[in-house]
Amino acid sequence: MRIIQVDLNKDYSDVIREAVDVLNYGGTIVYPTDTLYGLGANALNEIAVRKIFRIKERSFSKPLPMIVRDYTWIKELADINLKNEEILKRAWPGKVTVVLPKKAIVPDALTAEFKSVGIRIPDYLFTDKLLAKFGYPLTSTSANISGQEPTNDINKIIEIFSKSTEKPDLIIDAGILPKSDPSMIVDLTGNKPKILRISPTKPEKLLELLELGDR
Repeated sequence: MRIIQVDLNKDYSDVIREAVDVLNYGGTIVYPTDTLYGLGANALNEIAVRKIFRIKERSFSKPLPMIVRDYTWIKELADINLKNEEILKRAWPGKVTVVLPKKAIVPDALTAEFKSVGIRIPDYLFTDKLLAKFGYPLTSTSANISGQEPTNDINKIIEIFSKSTEKPDLIIDAGILPKSDPSMIVDLTGNKPKILRISPTKPEKLLELLELGDR
């Protein structure tokens, strides 16, 4: 488990390169996001995805979400109708994870055999640069042991994983992240949007998405 520090206010291209090298070899990373620290691997690499489950000690019956850089990837990963497309363009980039019918390219291991997948486009420069350099979707589950409270404190994350049997290959230490609620989760697999998790800091976003779904 290698730990590298990064100053998000300075050039960190060398950190991005090292993270991408790890990901390209099917490795796992802890990385900062606009919500919490994420535990990431190539979301289309089933072996790498299974490593994430083992590191988190997470049940394989619980799906993992992913992040992508831009809308171009969405149509590769999920089936989208015109109504949902309007909702997605209002929701992203930002702290909204959307559940959509998945395409065959998405491994069943990621979605726990469900026919849907949770996807988000973050509004965060570090993940934008990481995804641009890597070129594939990343798993985006919180960097913690399943069942424990997520934290924005990288020191606690390092302490947790240093005691784990299976560890992330690389931890990117950007310090203690600003406090943030987890992303809102909206299910668009039915006829109308279904809110699975509310973000208390963005009630206006919730109302906007529900209004679009009623059109």
